Amino acid sequence: MLDLVVIIISATVVISSNVFKDNSLRNKLLLSPYLIKHENQWYRLFSHSWIHADWQHLLFNMLSLYFLGDLLLKQWIIEFGSIKGMGLFALLYLIGGIAATLLPYLKNQDNSSYNALGASGAVSAVIFAAILWNPTMKLGLLFIPFPIPAYIFGPLYLLIEYFAMRNIKSGIAHDAHLGGAIFGILFVLFINLEKGKEFLHLFF
Repeated sequence: MLDLVVIIISATVVISSNVFKDNSLRNKLLLSPYLIKHENQWYRLFSHSWIHADWQHLLFNMLSLYFLGDLLLKQWIIEFGSIKGMGLFALLYLIGGIAATLLPYLKNQDNSSYNALGASGAVSAVIFAAILWNPTMKLGLLFIPFPIPAYIFGPLYLLIEYFAMRNIKSGIAHDAHLGGAIFGILFVLFINLEKGKEFLHLFF
């Protein structure tokens, strides 16, 4: 059986590594809300998820995708069968990457200097889908030296990203992380509302 997560990672590594060597290709694939609105370059809503700023950026996203994405994909294949499980995961990742551009697009559609890149939004969708599907699994944050349950990690991460979006000018697309996370949550609620009820029961 094809491993969809490995396919996504492999494609992203190949495309990103080419972009590292070709700045003109990078410029053609960047998320540019201005060019999307004024030049109708809508493909950029999709293409930016397949390129990264450097190897560190790429490695962080792909490791996150591998560990949580592989877990979620296997669970969905067991739950829904191979074809439907892989189809749902593909929709989660691909549409999640597009959904993550909503806030950046609305905020920067007339800002010609704004550009963004990376799979962080799509990966956030997968991470939060996995959190909602597995609320009791243990996850870690860089500044917390011990793993914490996913149902605590999730809200804490959202609060940190929201605070960073409002208060920190770091060049990191925190709004895209939030957009992807919200899409991942809504996607799981759409396919299995009971997962949301289970999460709320644990949290409260």
